[in-house]
Amino acid sequence: MTPSQNITIVGGGTAGWVTAAVLSRYLGRNWHITLVESDDIGTVGVGEATIPQLQILHRALGIDEDAFLSFCNGTYKLGIEFVGWGTQDSRYIHAFGEIGRPLGLVPFHHYWLRGQAMPEARPLDAYSLNAVAAYAGKFQRGMPQGNAPLGGLGHAFHFDAGRYAQFLRQYAEGRGVQRVEGRIVDVALHAENGAVERLTLASGETVGGDLFVDCSGFVGLLIEGALGTGYEDWRHWLPCDRAIAVQCASAPTLTPYTRSTARVAGWQWRIPLQSRIGNGHVYCSDFMDDTVAADILLANLDGAVLTDPRHLRFTTGRRRKFWNRNVVALGLAAGFMEPLESTSIHLVQAGVERLLKFLPKGDIRSADVDAFNALTAFEYEGIRDFLILHYKANRRSEPFWRACADMAVPDSLAAKLSLFEANGRITRFNEELFAEVGWLQVLIGQGVRPAGYHPLADQPTDAECREFLDLLANAAQRQVAGMPDHAAFIASHCRASVGGAAG
Repeated sequence: MTPSQNITIVGGGTAGWVTAAVLSRYLGRNWHITLVESDDIGTVGVGEATIPQLQILHRALGIDEDAFLSFCNGTYKLGIEFVGWGTQDSRYIHAFGEIGRPLGLVPFHHYWLRGQAMPEARPLDAYSLNAVAAYAGKFQRGMPQGNAPLGGLGHAFHFDAGRYAQFLRQYAEGRGVQRVEGRIVDVALHAENGAVERLTLASGETVGGDLFVDCSGFVGLLIEGALGTGYEDWRHWLPCDRAIAVQCASAPTLTPYTRSTARVAGWQWRIPLQSRIGNGHVYCSDFMDDTVAADILLANLDGAVLTDPRHLRFTTGRRRKFWNRNVVALGLAAGFMEPLESTSIHLVQAGVERLLKFLPKGDIRSADVDAFNALTAFEYEGIRDFLILHYKANRRSEPFWRACADMAVPDSLAAKLSLFEANGRITRFNEELFAEVGWLQVLIGQGVRPAGYHPLADQPTDAECREFLDLLANAAQRQVAGMPDHAAFIASHCRASVGGAAG
């Protein structure tokens, strides 16, 4: 008989309950899952925007999209608009989905680069179905019927993070996860191997486990507090170290995209939900004090303030090990990168999926741990480089932004920049999160222009190239014209509920 394995998750919130939901879905009768959390310890709860990979998680869990959005006050997200990131007056969108379509062996953007010399040149986002729909306030789920050369929309979500944790808690507890309420006051380590052996709560109750998943947030109660794993500080590349979050009343138009607006020493997020807007100001304390940061945020809201501003401090970076002894860190316990590209929840999702791949059978083996750590580090560093690009490729005049433009970047990012600046080529290594189309939109959006393009893009005549580009831009406009309004789609499919069950 296979012995029972005990997994103990420390901390709730989004990270803890995503982990509990996934483990409860895939681990069978020989596994016992416990989640320990305290109602007295709040969660950060500002991660309300996501990327399309969350759909994969929901399909795996069998979650109904309409029920989830209704319960979590959710809306659809087609991309992220960046305002003022290139110059003070610039604006572009990093939209989900494809842009145009390739012609032969050559990616679409090489033909677009060639077409920029033509009098009828259009911006890159004219060839993105998602971008056109986002700015038109339209949304359509699934593949369209009939002639649709650009396919369907790629989408993610905006939602209330607190409600999402409740939704997943109901899911996980319905599948046998045991929740233990209590504040952890002591962590006992094994005398010989130094692994975590048991937790002691303020009530005196103890909780053991074979494998512990640390979802305790910035504090890293197990991975750092008990095991002293160490932290790799990335503030020399990503210097923002504080944030202020606040909710405000809704705007008249329910936009299907996140907005990131560059400010004097950082940036402001805007995330529209059905009944409110989530806002925040991420900034660098070396260039701005807390009072000024709060004033900037409060002066740039769509409606009346609904909550007291919440102040956060953080250090961008990651743990030196994500899996140490019998502890796996996920979420903020594993590391922090500002929510510029909405990757926080994805990193939890990817981490727990990777844990399932390397789940130990009996004793924990160092080969499994080393592979898990290497793959996780690769993912974190790929996202890190993508975020750094936003700061490096700016042409703003303020001291903070000039310091960012002048900083030395990781060799991995420098190589990507050099390759693109030469002839517009973008490479994606292994399983990097952000595909070529994501890099393309940020590079072009922030004013990085290559010296050339692929020589095969010169094969069509000028008339043929112009016809190809016009065909795709016009197709995007036609498809979007036939889509329903975003707010109307939500009202008819997933209007927010008050209370309710996860189903």
